[in-house]
Amino acid sequence: MEIRFTEEKIFSRENVQELFLSVGWLSGEYPTRLYKALMNSSAVFSAWDGSRLVGLLRAVADGELVVFLHYLLVHPGYQGRGIAGKLVALAKEKYRTYLYINIMPEEKNAAFYEKHGFRRMGDGVAMQICNFENRV
Repeated sequence: MEIRFTEEKIFSRENVQELFLSVGWLSGEYPTRLYKALMNSSAVFSAWDGSRLVGLLRAVADGELVVFLHYLLVHPGYQGRGIAGKLVALAKEKYRTYLYINIMPEEKNAAFYEKHGFRRMGDGVAMQICNFENRV
């Protein structure tokens, strides 16, 4: 079956939870919060095999200058088919007029993003606060 891509937020909590848990991401353990976060995102690009959600990329934008791409994931059974690259291409096209398209990948994924035109920031470092004690 051909993979269908959309920017419509047509996914359900169950679709999202199954996809996130398939790659072992903690967010999948909080389907209600995850679903709400995705629905409130600037854009969510998704990949579908029939009614099955097989890939997703979330964008959080300020409306003019900066967009952060977050949550790029593809179901393990669908990896290696160019789905992640197509999701990134869709986001790059949508936000082509923004001054910055930012991503904070794990080191092991940096080469993928470099292949898609991203460059390492010479003067930046990834930083984060994890509020795991506030999980509900």
